Amino acid sequence: MSRGYHQVAPLQHSLRAAILVMAGSAMADTVQPPANMEVRGAPEASAAVVDTLARYRNARSAALVDWIGDAVLVATRFGDSTQLHRVETPLGMRRQVTFGSEPVRSAAVNPHPSEPGFVFLKDIGGSEFYQLFWRSAGSDADELISDGRSRYTGVSWSPSGGWLGYTTTERNGRDWDIHARSFDPEAGFGATKVIQEGAGVGWSLEDWSADEDRVLVSKYVSINEAELYEIDLGTGARRQLLPHQDATEGVAIGGAVYGTDNGVYYTSDAGSEFMQLRRLDLATGESTTLTEDVEWNVGGAAVSRDRARIAWTFNEGGYSRLQAASTADGEPLALPTIPDGIVGRLRFSPDGEQLAFTLSRPVAPSDVYSIDLGSGTLTRWTASELGGLPAEGLAAPELVKFASFDGLEIPAFVYRPPGPGPHPVLVNIHGGPEGQARPGFSPSSQFYVQELGLAVVFPNVRGSSGYGKSWLKLDNGRRREDSVRDIGALLDWIGEQPELDQDRVAVTGGSYGGYMVLASMVHFAERIRAGVERVGISNFVSFLENTQAYRRDLRRAEYGDERDPEMRAFLEGIAPLSRAHEIAAPLLIAQGLNDPRVPASESEQIAAALAMSEIPVWYVLAKDEGHGFAKKPNADHLAALTAMFLERHLLGEGSK
Repeated sequence: MSRGYHQVAPLQHSLRAAILVMAGSAMADTVQPPANMEVRGAPEASAAVVDTLARYRNARSAALVDWIGDAVLVATRFGDSTQLHRVETPLGMRRQVTFGSEPVRSAAVNPHPSEPGFVFLKDIGGSEFYQLFWRSAGSDADELISDGRSRYTGVSWSPSGGWLGYTTTERNGRDWDIHARSFDPEAGFGATKVIQEGAGVGWSLEDWSADEDRVLVSKYVSINEAELYEIDLGTGARRQLLPHQDATEGVAIGGAVYGTDNGVYYTSDAGSEFMQLRRLDLATGESTTLTEDVEWNVGGAAVSRDRARIAWTFNEGGYSRLQAASTADGEPLALPTIPDGIVGRLRFSPDGEQLAFTLSRPVAPSDVYSIDLGSGTLTRWTASELGGLPAEGLAAPELVKFASFDGLEIPAFVYRPPGPGPHPVLVNIHGGPEGQARPGFSPSSQFYVQELGLAVVFPNVRGSSGYGKSWLKLDNGRRREDSVRDIGALLDWIGEQPELDQDRVAVTGGSYGGYMVLASMVHFAERIRAGVERVGISNFVSFLENTQAYRRDLRRAEYGDERDPEMRAFLEGIAPLSRAHEIAAPLLIAQGLNDPRVPASESEQIAAALAMSEIPVWYVLAKDEGHGFAKKPNADHLAALTAMFLERHLLGEGSK
C-alpha cells in the first residue's frame, strides 16, 4: 500500500530483515556507542537500523526564544546539541550565535534599545545546575555571570533592561532565592540586589512593573496550589495577592503579568475546574474573569511592552487555541486561522505590532511564526527540515476515549499504520505525573508507525493536566495506582479494536512515565510483551531520599512524605522494585548518570533486581546526560537500540 513516498510493507520487511540478520550474525555491520555511553546486555547497534532511523532522527525543529530588534532569536540544532540562532527576515538564513557541546536551556533578550544582547542558560552533562552566560550585542564571546556551581533559573529583564532578575540556590544550595543584578550598557553588570530570601523552594520572579519599583513573585507549592505576591523594591515590603481565595483547598495560580491601570493579569482555577485568565485590580482587590466561556485550561499569557495588548492560548483536548485582545477595552483582536497543533512561547515584538510564537504539528516539526496584529497576516519565520522525509504521508493522530475501571472516560491519541492490521501496539505513557500527551511532532512515533508497523497510543490517564483540577487530583496520595489501572483499561480497549493486536503490546515512558511502565509490567505481566523505560522511578522512597535537595519538598507534595511511617509503607508497597519478581517481559532501561531529578540509582536498582531472573534486560547509561538524552549521538544510539529491542521482543519470533 502506497504512502506517497515509499511502499510501507517492503520497507518494514527490509528493516526487520536487517535487524534479524544483525541478531544472528556477528559479521553484520554495526555502530559502536558514543564514548560516554555504557551498554549492558544489548547487542551492538545495527548500521542498517541506524541508517533507516537517520531520515527520522535528522528532522530538525525550531523554537522561538524572543524578538531581538526586528529579528527573532530561535533555538534549533545543526550539530549535536540545541543552540541559539538569529533569523533576520522571515525564512531567512539561521545564523548560529552560540556554540558548544552542551545544549542551551533558555535565554532572555535585553530590551535596552542600544544593547540588545541576551543572557542564556546551560549546564554541564545534564546536571540541571544551570549557569548564566551573557552575550553582548555584536560580540562573539560568552561571559559567565554566575558562580559556576549553584542553580540558576527564571531569568527576567526589567522593562528598561537595567536589571536582570533570576532565581538561584547560591545561598545554601537548597532554598530558592530571587536576586536582581544591575546592568549598564557601558559598564556591564554591577551590584546584586536580594529581592526574596527565605526557606523553601518554588519561588519565581513573574514580572516587573513599568516603573521598576515593584515585582510580582510566585511560590509554587504543588500543581494544585501556588501563591502570588507583590514586592516593593524600595522598602522590601511584600504583600500577598489573592490570599485565601478558597479555604477548603489550594488554588493554582500562574502566568502573572502587569497590565495597565494598576492591573495584573494572571491565570487561576479558583472557583473553577480550569485555569482561567483573570485581571486583578491592585487598588480595589477585585478580580475579573476574562475567559468564562472557555472550559479548558488557559495558559501562556503574554503582554506587549506598552501593556496595550495581551495574548493567550487555551488547551482544547491537547490542541492549542490562540486568542488576543486589547487591554484597554477587552476587545478581541482578529487573528488568522492557526493549523491544529501546539502553540507556545508567545512574544510580542518590541513595538507591539506583531505576535510571534512556536507552532508544532503532528505532521510537521515545530517552527516559528508571527502574526501582524494590524493586518492579521500569518508569517512563517523558519522552515525546519524533515531530514529526508516528505511533507506528506506522515501519520496524524486520532483522539479517542476509553472507559476505565470506574467508568471514567480516558482520552488518548492513536497513531495508526496503514493497512487493516491487526497491528502491534506501543503504549507511550507521559511523565509528570501531571504532564499531558499532546499532538506535537514526534519523529520516533513516525518511525514506529512507518517502519515497524506499530500503532502508537498516547493515553492521558487520570492525574494528567489539561482536563480540570478534579481530574488532576485523581491519582494523588493513596490513589496512585488508579492511574495504573487506567492502563489495564486501555489494554481492554485494545483487545476490542479489530485493527490492533492485543497479544503484541509494549509500553514505554520516561521519568514518572518510566514508573508507569514498570508498574504496568508488574500488574499486567501476562498482557505486556516488552517495556522500554527511560529515567524512571523504581521506588518512590529511595527516589525522594536521593533526588536533589532543591526539589525534594516539591515532589513530596505530589507523591507523599516518605518520612511519615504510614506513607513510607504505602510507597514501598507500590514500588515496582518491591515487586520486581513479578515482571515477566523483557525490559530496556535508559538512564543519564547525572540526572538530578530521578537519580541513576533508580535505574541501577531495578536492573540489578531483574538480573537475578532470566528476563532479558538491556541497560543504556549515558555518562554525559541527565534527565533524558539531550545530545544527538546519545539519543540516536538509544533510538537504534530501542528499534532493535522492539523488533526482537515485540515483533520477533522469540518474543513471548
